[in-house]
Amino acid sequence: MSQFAPPKTMLSAKNLTCVRGKRSLFSGLHFSLNEGQWLHVCGENGTGKTSLLRILAGLVKPVEGDIYWEELPIQKNREDFHRNLLFLGHHEAIKEELSALENLKLAAALDGGVLPEAAALEALWRFGLKGREDLPVYCLSAGQKRRVLLARLQTRKAKLWILDEPFTSLDVKAVAMLSALISQHIESGGMAILTSHQTIPIPNGRILQL
Repeated sequence: MSQFAPPKTMLSAKNLTCVRGKRSLFSGLHFSLNEGQWLHVCGENGTGKTSLLRILAGLVKPVEGDIYWEELPIQKNREDFHRNLLFLGHHEAIKEELSALENLKLAAALDGGVLPEAAALEALWRFGLKGREDLPVYCLSAGQKRRVLLARLQTRKAKLWILDEPFTSLDVKAVAMLSALISQHIESGGMAILTSHQTIPIPNGRILQL
């Protein structure tokens, strides 16, 4: 009988500890995530949700513990990990003096790629920004600015989405649209880790309570 090796775990966190100042936000935290799965990180303000996401994205180091991508520490697998990662922070910056279209093209260039204008326009229109794609971002409302940022979910091909409060400043229609986009990503074999103070209308998620 032939033997098959079990599939590799895509993302795992082992024994993570985070300290801010003299206060321990969390310790001994561990979980794993595979294709087609998503995780809802919950907790009161100040419990370390954003800190955890930044640790998972490799932006800061935990006091203890490690992050693994395909069962290798991300420090030893950094290029492949970052190629498969899209991190959008709660306060992620967009350049106010540039247009929505220019912001998407710049983000693609910083990722080392070239974004065709047709693809950028399709993403912006999907997020309800048709007619506003060439306006300087400072002319847009808070919700519209958030939509510019979230349009990257469609233009940046990545297996793992790490999203800090992605539903902030969105109206009911935009929340439904973003939920559908995340669901499609999960159903197609992607993965997502989200923080949100509200109920997320996406099925089959797991909750990590901090």
